[in-house]
Amino acid sequence: MTALTQVPALASTGRAFPAAARGPKPRHLTAGRVGLYAFLLIAALFFLLPFYIMVVTSLKTMDEIRVSSIFAWPADLTLDAWRAAWSTACTGLACNGIQAGFLNSVKILVPSVLISIAVGSVTGYALSLWRPKGANLLFAVLLLGAFIPYQVFIYPLVRMFSAVGLYGSLPGIVLIHTTFGLPVMTLLFRNYYGSLPSELFKAARVDGAGFWQIFFRVLLPMSAPILVVAAILQVTGIWNDFILGLVFAGRDNLPMTVQLNNIVNSTQGERLYNVNMAATILTALVPLVVYFVSGRWFVRGIAAGSVKG
Repeated sequence: MTALTQVPALASTGRAFPAAARGPKPRHLTAGRVGLYAFLLIAALFFLLPFYIMVVTSLKTMDEIRVSSIFAWPADLTLDAWRAAWSTACTGLACNGIQAGFLNSVKILVPSVLISIAVGSVTGYALSLWRPKGANLLFAVLLLGAFIPYQVFIYPLVRMFSAVGLYGSLPGIVLIHTTFGLPVMTLLFRNYYGSLPSELFKAARVDGAGFWQIFFRVLLPMSAPILVVAAILQVTGIWNDFILGLVFAGRDNLPMTVQLNNIVNSTQGERLYNVNMAATILTALVPLVVYFVSGRWFVRGIAAGSVKG
């Protein structure tokens, strides 16, 4: 047995390593570790302080906001600003709050995420394992589309969608988000499936499994980490989108971000900072919850999909 194979053998049997193989134990507190903790603390404060200001401002009345510090905790907690932001704040001529935008965002988000992940997973699977003719060229074109700013495509897409009757409709904005999400989704799934043992694919083909049988019965059950990564990326990207929703959604399907902009930038009457902060937090809740609930899966999926390119 060589020296390289002795280490895993000893570890697998649970036997202790010889004293000569043991190095000095790392010190618990070093200058590098102190610097790392200091940097993490400063970074956390940098991002959490604005969020704290938003929260405390949303819990104050306007009278208290005028006379108190922005860092001060509310003397009398109130949720009136949250209720106003949700149901009575004016988003232009209508004063229905941000709830209408929330429903529109959900109607845009759900089909866009499902379709883009479904098509991207199948495309990545085909490009990584089946290698059809022209696969490399197709993948290069998809990557090129991922790195071109989508603002470049807005005017041609407006003309195209107007010609076919999809402009300003819910199917139109869903198709837009699906199309712009496909390059990244294809890249993720291609890298992930390319990192899996090729023996699984070959064994399934030897057993007579076809294209769809291999995908649904072999690869898809092992795709949970990368599916979570794809879902997080699509949910945050689509939910936080402003320009595409403003241009393509139409008046009846404006997403939450557009409604938030209408509330914050309203020039009618007094500027209600507590309502603005509450509306901003409500708009950001969905991607925050999705990320924090599935954050550990996100890291696992990114690591699993970065082995092969």
